[in-house]
Amino acid sequence: MTTDGPAGAPGAAIPLGTRVVVRYRLPAGYSHRVTDVIGELVSMEPAVAVRTAEKKLVQIAPNTVVALKALSARPIRTAEIRSLEHAAAAGWPGLEQAWIDGWFLRAGGGFTGRANSATPLGPRGTVADPADPEVRARLHGWFADRGLPLLLLLPERLAPFPAGWVPGKQVQVMAADLDNVPLPPGPGPVAISPEPDADWLALYRGGNFPDAAGAVLGAVAAGTLGFGRIGARGTAPIAIGRVAVTDAPDGRRWAGLSAVEVSAEHRRQGVGTLLSGSLLGWGRELGATHAYVQIETGNTASRELYAGLGFVDHHRYGYVTEPVG
Repeated sequence: MTTDGPAGAPGAAIPLGTRVVVRYRLPAGYSHRVTDVIGELVSMEPAVAVRTAEKKLVQIAPNTVVALKALSARPIRTAEIRSLEHAAAAGWPGLEQAWIDGWFLRAGGGFTGRANSATPLGPRGTVADPADPEVRARLHGWFADRGLPLLLLLPERLAPFPAGWVPGKQVQVMAADLDNVPLPPGPGPVAISPEPDADWLALYRGGNFPDAAGAVLGAVAAGTLGFGRIGARGTAPIAIGRVAVTDAPDGRRWAGLSAVEVSAEHRRQGVGTLLSGSLLGWGRELGATHAYVQIETGNTASRELYAGLGFVDHHRYGYVTEPVG
């Protein structure tokens, strides 16, 4: 067993939400001097708290900790990836949807890849090969009828990358059990509304987005949306964010964060963490048990923010476009 972090502070550098093993001393009278517990790290103070796979919260006095070590994340099953992607698709469904050959198709006026792509969400064994000319023709035709190219959103392990297709951006999906996320206590400065107002939209992407964006932002399939802001109505907000609460086929209810932006002069001051935590707390009040966020590869600032809230890597997805000709 090894100790991470500086001397006297086992695990000081380990983010909350990490799967860990803690070895700690037992009180006098036990048959053995030390024991171990494995689970997700919930807190480091005032007690070292670990939530086990059985959802038992084990709290340990820091002065009894002998060692605390990060473990590799629990392997994510393919079914879990498919289930989370179902919830995420419901949280950002575009303006039109269809099922073709095991692929879930979304169209949203060309605004965002998520809302204008096909993703393989059909049950195992039902997803057709997009390289098959007949399958490709059906998928292509649906998007062409809406003036869109055929774009595939491919979560890892759900479908192979079709040979010859053109790769696009890669996205990391991070997830968290809301039991392990430090949510802000009590009422705070974040106001949450069912739809964005003009000031919210003015901060979103600097107000630079197509006409379809407002409708895409306001769309959800069998779920609930909340639009958060910090700043009084009628004034320019200093931070905004969107949360979609939707259900997955495996029974989990997810709170999906998106469109989190902080005005330039207020960045790196904990504002994004406060806003995100408040949106997740609101989602939890609606019964959400888990949370996810989708981050483009290379966005280290966002990764650090959500890792600090207890999010861990769940899976990746990438976009591919059909070749010309």
